[in-house]
Parts: sequence; C-alpha cells; structure tokens
Amino acid sequence: MSQTAFILILPSDEAKGLRLHDLLREKHGHSCRVVPTLDDALHSIRARVPDVVVAVSPLDEQDTIQPLADLLDSLAPDATLLALGDAGPPPMIKPRRIQYEALANPDDDTELVDPIGSAATKAVTRRNDRLLKQSVAATTIESFEGIVGTSPQMQKIVERIKKAARNKLTVLILGETGSGKDLIARAVHNQSDRAKKPFKSLNCAGLSETLIESELFGHLRGSFTGALADRKGYFAASDGGTLFLDEIGDMPLRMQAKLLRVLELREFTPVGSTDVQRVDVRIIAATNTELRKRVEEKEFRDDLFYRLNQWVIELPPLRERRQDIPLLAHHLLKEAVVQHGVSVEGISSEAMILLAKYYWPGNVRELKNVVEAVACEVEDRQIEADDLPEQIRGPRDLVPVSAGGLVGLTMEEVERLMIERTLQATDGNREAAAKMLNIGTRTLYRKIKEYGL
Repeated sequence: MSQTAFILILPSDEAKGLRLHDLLREKHGHSCRVVPTLDDALHSIRARVPDVVVAVSPLDEQDTIQPLADLLDSLAPDATLLALGDAGPPPMIKPRRIQYEALANPDDDTELVDPIGSAATKAVTRRNDRLLKQSVAATTIESFEGIVGTSPQMQKIVERIKKAARNKLTVLILGETGSGKDLIARAVHNQSDRAKKPFKSLNCAGLSETLIESELFGHLRGSFTGALADRKGYFAASDGGTLFLDEIGDMPLRMQAKLLRVLELREFTPVGSTDVQRVDVRIIAATNTELRKRVEEKEFRDDLFYRLNQWVIELPPLRERRQDIPLLAHHLLKEAVVQHGVSVEGISSEAMILLAKYYWPGNVRELKNVVEAVACEVEDRQIEADDLPEQIRGPRDLVPVSAGGLVGLTMEEVERLMIERTLQATDGNREAAAKMLNIGTRTLYRKIKEYGL
C-alpha cells in the first residue's frame, strides 16, 4: 500500500521552505508544496488535504497554529501539524482529532527531514487504516432516501431533512454542482406528508423568460408562436405535492416577481389566460451560486431571497467529507453493477485510497461517473488503482514558484502564471480556482479568455 504523503510547508522564508521541499522529495519521495502565507496555507488545505503541515509560528506576528489546527481537525483528521518556533518550540495545544508536535526551528534544515518523514509515515498509516475500516463497514451501511454518509456533516444534513419534512417552510438547498441537491429535495418530499402527491423538478438554468413562464404556469393554445395546444405547467402538475426549482439563481428578474406572487398568494395565471388558478405546492429551491451576493449585485430580488431562505440546507462538497467516499464508492458500485449488468468483485485498498485523496471538483456526480465507467471496463475482478483515470492516479502537487523567478515579469504575466498554476492545482475546476484566487467566477472566466488559457 502506498506510503507517499502530501506535505504542506509554511516556512519563515521562501528559500528555507524550498530547501526543505527538495530534501523531503529527495530522501523520502513525498509530494510537497510551499506556501508563503497563512491564508495561502488555509486555501491549499481546502483544495487538497495534506498528511503533514509544517508551519513556523508566529509568522509575520501572526499565530499560525490554531487556525491551521482548527481547519485540519475539520478536513484532515489523520494529519499531523508540526509547529516550528524560531525562539524555541511553540506552545502546546490540544487539537480535537489531529496529531500535534512542537519543535524548535533549527538552523540546519537537514535536522527536520527525518522528524517530518516519520510524521508523514504515521499520518499515512492512520489514513490508510481508517479508509480500510470504512471500506469494510461500507458493505453493511444502508442509505437514507439514497443519501449515503456517516460523516458529521451528512448526519446534520439528514436531521435537517427530517425536520424540513415535518414543517411547512420553503426549503433552500445550497451546494456546488454535482453535490446531490436533487437527492436532498426528493428526500424532503418523500419524508413529508406530501409523499403520495406529485414531485416535479424544473432546472431554471438557460431558460428564457418566456419559456420558463410557460413551463411554470402553462399556456393556452395560440398564446404565443408555437403554442399549438393548451399545456399544463409545473405548478398545476405538482398541485398538492412539491415543486423543485433547481438553479433558482439563474431565473430572470421579471420571472422572480411572478414566482414571489405565487409563493405569497398561492395562485397563478397561465400564459394567454385571464383565469386565476389556486394551487397548493411546496417549493424547494436550489442553487450553486451565492444568492446574497447576487442580491447585492441587483441580479436577484431581495424579497424573493428572504421568502426562499426560510429553511436552508447547505450541502458540503465531497472533498470536505472525505470519510464518506468509501461508503459512496461501494454504494455507487453496487448501483452500477445492477444498472449495467456487469460483474465486479469490489474496490482494492490502493484504489480506494486514491479515490479518497482526489479533489473531486465535480463532487458526487463525478465520483458516480468514474465508478460507472471503471465498473464497465473491469470484468470479473476488483477495481485496482491502475484502472482509475489518470487525473486520479497522477501527482497533483505543483512546483513552487520562487520570488526570483517572477523578477522581470509584468503584472499581467504574473497574473496569468498564478491563474494557470491554480487551474492546474484544481484540475481545471474554475469555481474552485476562483475561490482559491479570491476572485469572482465571472472574473476568472474573463481572465481565462483574455490570456488564452
């Protein structure tokens, strides 16, 4: 089983960090990344969970220990935080889950290579042992309305689903693309007293104002070009049940006003008609955009936002609940075997470790696609590490850029380089890259086009 670790280094100066980076790779073969600031380190941990974090504290008169420990406790329970102090070992702390060691920062970098290497080996062993236990346990764990996960985050999600099913509030589901928002919406409906009534789903993305109005409210024959017959809309079709409006953030502004009226008065008028129809529909909305920000930018009505924001269920991305990946992978494999009529014995430990370490920019949807594709490729044996796609098997660390390497470049060239490197770090996921760069997604798209990336 692979013992290669990913080590994140937050040094007192870049030159020292780069020397340590080279020594660790040369002697132990570990993957390393050097970052200059605490904010960079926190962004890096969110993008790729490390096995060991080596950090000098304080750095620029800022405590680095507690912020790093808190984030690692949440995202990387098997990791070790190795704190270095220039004036002796930093203070001892008691993290909830991770291992913590405090050392004096030596003048000779070679003195750190073996302690870091030992911490990395232990961290990888802890991670592998946990994944193996979860992989075995995954064969007996049952899903809740198709939702699989034992992480604290998913346990809270299930509790909010159960409470949402008992109340009458409008539900707003927040989460990245592919995180399973539609599954959550169906679970709320299925657990509610509307379960025997219709559940309808409409994706608002890419629909013009005219089309979405017709889809929601229906239309009469001849009300517009192409209306060859009367048509019942989604509201009428889901009367008594639930209407799930996915990507609500993309709804045109004028349609938002009409939707607000339906939510408040429980009535609507089909396109081309003057007859008002009463309706009893529970709305569940979902979005992968920051609605508050869209409200501030005048792209989403504040009154509709407050009307939708009654009961919020926020789905974490898959990379923030990695302990669920073995459970999900086994669950999805079982589904793939039945759906495609293939024979697969299971997933090897090495393959499972790679799945659990991967960033998953496409979340559960991407994991499902990978498992299905590999299951159809494998015949009468278990899935091995070599069966996985190259982006999951390959190294994901970046060669650090030294300050000296930037001298002589224009600001535009530096910006292009930073965007290019960040896109590499996130395997091309533009939303994740925008978050790491602390810029808007639209700004990133514009820069990508401008620089021809």
